[in-house]
Amino acid sequence: MSDEGAARSDDASDGRADALTHTDDSGDVQMVDVGAKADSSRRAVARGEIRMTPETVAAVEADAVEKGDVLATARIGAVQAVKHTWETIPMCHQIPITNVDTEFVVDDDRIELTVAVETTGKTGCEMEALEGVTTGLNTVWDMVKAAEKDADGGYPDTRIADVEVVEKRKEPVG
Repeated sequence: MSDEGAARSDDASDGRADALTHTDDSGDVQMVDVGAKADSSRRAVARGEIRMTPETVAAVEADAVEKGDVLATARIGAVQAVKHTWETIPMCHQIPITNVDTEFVVDDDRIELTVAVETTGKTGCEMEALEGVTTGLNTVWDMVKAAEKDADGGYPDTRIADVEVVEKRKEPVG
């Protein structure tokens, strides 16, 4: 069975599910019942990046952004997002988060954020890892937007890109 429930079959020949998990036979949206599933140790890792001007990245590295420590604030935002994913994504289960790790890699024109989430339960934590990455990167953007804004109020050099799940693991408990 897949991480999200019994309504889905993961044994399709191409490795993809052959049915939607959050709709019933009549097309109504529903939360997947995972109650009969055994608890498993689960881990998901997601990553993404925010591209900015080299001057802004240098200011982040030098802790010279007027709003404060950008990466520390983004780390808090990422962890908070992981903990509250069930409140922002419809039909997402509230899961017990056992660990969250965040890692920033600063390059000349971008900052990459990787978020690893661990849980023990009946459903996976990919959405939590993705929420951590996107909120963490949005926090960076919010903290540096004054430096990134052009004369017309736009952000021609700023973009969040390449958000993806890079690892997913499920192991029996015990």
